[in-house]
Amino acid sequence: MTDETTHFGRKQVPIAEKAAKVAGVFHSVANRYDMMNDLMSLGSHRLMKQFTIQMTAARPGHVMMDLAGGTGDLASKLATIVGPTGRVVLCDINYSMLSNGRNRLLDQGIAGNVDFLQANAERLPFADNHFDGITMAFGLRNVTRKDVALADIRRVLKPGGKLVVLEFSQAVNPVVRSAYNAFSRLWPGIGKAITGDRDSYQYLVESIEMHPPQEALKSMFSTAGFVDCTYHNLLNGIAAIHVGNKADPL
Repeated sequence: MTDETTHFGRKQVPIAEKAAKVAGVFHSVANRYDMMNDLMSLGSHRLMKQFTIQMTAARPGHVMMDLAGGTGDLASKLATIVGPTGRVVLCDINYSMLSNGRNRLLDQGIAGNVDFLQANAERLPFADNHFDGITMAFGLRNVTRKDVALADIRRVLKPGGKLVVLEFSQAVNPVVRSAYNAFSRLWPGIGKAITGDRDSYQYLVESIEMHPPQEALKSMFSTAGFVDCTYHNLLNGIAAIHVGNKADPL
């Protein structure tokens, strides 16, 4: 039995318990996840996700995975791009989020080339060199062992494949950072008023605070074996799109 701990928001919890605690958060917010995203980001998350899709360079016939894909925002766009000759896997560790994503894509009539999978990002049930590209939007900060997940993501990418991660980060300008921090402190109250759940949105604020900033996350990509690692700040760095590539063999 290990005594190793990790953070759950600002709290330290045993590593074995974090996944269940995060699952509880997303079970609670799943039904109103999209509406709260619109409120908390003032709609900007939709533009961020569109930029993320563009960074994948997805093409017709590609095999893609939207990891921690939640309610399917990225998967729906990827499915349209890769077309009937391609395939998209919408993967999430949380059944409630995955179920909502599946229903949403089915309602939109664009799930014919989409598979739905409940799985842990640290242990992906795929063979090596399987995907042309993998996306992850606002999900990496919830992963217990980010280094393990990044290594396994690289394993299942094809040589030349690309990982594109959209995640909260750190504003570059101190004034913007201060204003954003003040705004984010309103989220737990908004969450309670709309969903009756303050604690889940308090965790959201704390998880953003604990997530590695841009340069630290870029370094984690490199340590996991990705090459040509870059990031692109959005909204002065409140969020950032990180890109890592799996090297082609010589």
